[in-house]
Amino acid sequence: MKRITILAALAVSILAAVSCARKAESQTPAEKALATLLDPASKKVLVAAHRGDWRNFPENSIPAIESVIRMGVDIVEIDVAMTSDSVLVLSHDNSVNRTTNGRGLISTYTLDSLKRLHLKRGHGVTTDSLSIPTLEEALSVCKDKILVNVDHGWNWFPEVLEVARKVGCVDQIVFKSGGTREATAEAMRRCEEAGIIYMPIVTIAKDGTSETIDSYLDGGPMPVMFEVCFSKDAPEVDKYMSALRDAGSKIWVNSIWGSLCGYNDDDRAFESPEEAEAAYGRLLSLGFTAFQTDRPEFIIDYLRKKGLHD
Repeated sequence: MKRITILAALAVSILAAVSCARKAESQTPAEKALATLLDPASKKVLVAAHRGDWRNFPENSIPAIESVIRMGVDIVEIDVAMTSDSVLVLSHDNSVNRTTNGRGLISTYTLDSLKRLHLKRGHGVTTDSLSIPTLEEALSVCKDKILVNVDHGWNWFPEVLEVARKVGCVDQIVFKSGGTREATAEAMRRCEEAGIIYMPIVTIAKDGTSETIDSYLDGGPMPVMFEVCFSKDAPEVDKYMSALRDAGSKIWVNSIWGSLCGYNDDDRAFESPEEAEAAYGRLLSLGFTAFQTDRPEFIIDYLRKKGLHD
């Protein structure tokens, strides 16, 4: 009888595991990334590509987004701006001077006139036919495939939400903003009401203090994820990171520039395997669970070797 009971329990366990596996297989890549983001116990480290694959394609372009989707990136960071006829388009800058063969502010262009310009690659060479995409075009490419961090978009929150609803990808959107505890709490409330993930940006000062983090740790609802910036790698960083991890939040680091991550950045990591371990290894030891990077393919390979990414 005891043996039968053990076998029955084992069968139930196997069936449950098979059911979970089938459920996971049926999830879209975006759903899998979202499930990881919402699971404090997950060991997977999320990778966010800064402006898409801008080393190989024009930043904030459709090919740059499609490239990071093929890589298996979890989140693509994009920037938005508004045309004179109130259409949201992808651009980090207010002007088209740096990224296209045109001149002037985006806010002075209609969408039709903006589409006549050609995007430039990272080294400044103008492409033959690529134009600035609309947010709707970009989200349509991202739908079901990847989460989307909309940066520079807080001033157009209602418009971004409207486009996301039209495309049907509201649950793939991640918004972030900085400011006081009161300001970020209001932003979190608005995002929660809309069904959007919200991430406050907090900074650990050179003297090791952070009033914003302290205010969250003193009580009240904790965000799903924090973006933590620090220019000096010091013991105080370990203290705050430990407290945020214990609170159950995911923690996003910008490894794109040294001044945002205690100089444990992408360019340092790219120098050699030893430097990669020193830089990325330090950030992992601090407990960061999402990396915004300018080298998505490189860091995915690094994380996979450690069993921290699919």
